Amino acid sequence: MSTTFTLDTSTSRAHPTPAPMKRLTVPAVMKRKGGEPIVMLTAYTARMAQLLDPHCDVLLVGDSLGQVIYGLPTTLQVTLDMMCAHGAAVVRGSYHSVVIIDMPFGSYERSPEQAFASASRIMAETGAAGVKLEGGEAMAPTVAFLSQRGIPVVGHVGLTPQAVNALGGYGARGRSEAEEAKILRDAKAISDAGAFLLVIEGVVEPIAARITKEVACPTIGIGASAECDGQVLVIDDMLGMFERTARFVKRYDDLAARISSAAETYAAEVRSRAFPTAEQTYAPK
Repeated sequence: MSTTFTLDTSTSRAHPTPAPMKRLTVPAVMKRKGGEPIVMLTAYTARMAQLLDPHCDVLLVGDSLGQVIYGLPTTLQVTLDMMCAHGAAVVRGSYHSVVIIDMPFGSYERSPEQAFASASRIMAETGAAGVKLEGGEAMAPTVAFLSQRGIPVVGHVGLTPQAVNALGGYGARGRSEAEEAKILRDAKAISDAGAFLLVIEGVVEPIAARITKEVACPTIGIGASAECDGQVLVIDDMLGMFERTARFVKRYDDLAARISSAAETYAAEVRSRAFPTAEQTYAPK
């Protein structure tokens, strides 16, 4: 059954009214393994969540917000406070999608207990459906610890941005036999530990396709394979907000140019006093 949104602007622009709408669940997304592809995009604000929600199955509040929103050089400086604030905004702006929030660097690696403390805070403060963490075999005990305590987990293998310093850059992974074997072990370990989704990033295509066939949970590709069970992109990359993007990004718009053009027109009208006109000002009684 198709679903539509109506937006009640008479009371608050921040709260769309679903008509009708029921939020997807983690089990419902898991059942999509091998079936209808799962649509995932990142979102960082309530308004963007409103716009994306009718079209997506999963909204990811990615730690990419460090670069996209805050202008940081990497994701490593992102904090739990940032993730909770933006995660809560995305949950408030959505009614349909499963909302997943990235656990930032340093908030989960020390121990499963540390991960549980961070994840439980995220869940309590945001109302999100689950969390995402990066890493392979070494993180499998943590994924199991969280999953067994009622926290749905999305795994992330291949190119893991939080480990960019150890990896030596953002290049594609899996081009050597040793690296291929490690990625396969990582993916199976995270799936076997109980992850309900697995993001595969920046991995050569045959490996991503093989992982999708061999793991029990649905896979989400980003720079991986069309054979994955779903796909994700950073929304600002997809919309063309940046001049440079990764090879695996397809731009579906050029919003950067359109925003710049609108600002240029506005500036010209202000300087020429063409704006505001009588339509934008208040007449005396």
